[in-house]
Amino acid sequence: MSRKQTYTAITALLVIGAATVTFFAVWKNPSSITAELPPMNIILSVDDIGDGIPAVTTGQILQKSGFWLAYNEEFEQADWTAYILTRSMVMTGDEPRSDNFRADTGVVTGSAIPDDYRGSGYDRGHLVPAADMKWSPTAMRESFLMSNMSPQKPGFNRGIWRRLEEKVRDWAVQNDSIFVITGPGMSGTNEFIGENRVAVPAYYFKIIVDISYPTYKGIAFLMENNSATGDLFNYAVTIDSIENLTGFNFFPTQQERYIEYIESNINIHLWE
Repeated sequence: MSRKQTYTAITALLVIGAATVTFFAVWKNPSSITAELPPMNIILSVDDIGDGIPAVTTGQILQKSGFWLAYNEEFEQADWTAYILTRSMVMTGDEPRSDNFRADTGVVTGSAIPDDYRGSGYDRGHLVPAADMKWSPTAMRESFLMSNMSPQKPGFNRGIWRRLEEKVRDWAVQNDSIFVITGPGMSGTNEFIGENRVAVPAYYFKIIVDISYPTYKGIAFLMENNSATGDLFNYAVTIDSIENLTGFNFFPTQQERYIEYIESNINIHLWE
């Protein structure tokens, strides 16, 4: 058994039970989560991408012009990606899609390469969507680095995941500024592709926080790496549940009582 397979097996034994409970407890009925009364005058202060990333993380943190990511060498992809998306970025961005997939030379241990995906049956799935980086030629080019890719089933990547990405852009326009965190879920994975053995995630998460005054709010989504249909809100979960699943504490610089309310509650009506 290889080093990556051993690591994956141990990780799966430790967390798959908790992950499964969290995954299915909130997936099908997010409205069952009881909302607590919010603290008065919720205020967030998120001035840059660094304000939302975990204080403690694994892997190498890479700062691109439009997003940050933490690269996990064990799985040859990012543990998480993070960026701020604004109304102006969405409304005025007109940079064409580059489709220039290439290795990320900034990864000190070496990133995955495009050939790892060739013939695998999986798409090179963006964690940070190229369409969210249309506001800058540099950001667009960097969105095609292999450090931003993850093996996604075609029906997932081109179906419900794409619909969620489009909805996120709608929310950026509606709310002015949002913070977006995306990542793969590796608990229980036992499939690898390519010479570099890129792990195939079992699921993906996406966290969205409205960071615009005065209505600060948050929501997260948890989706299996598989074709799916139905209402996107069927996959809504709390941000807290994603933190419990991944072990990462996002937005550590914010006042605890404010960010904890946002992370532990969902008001879907505010996002519809």
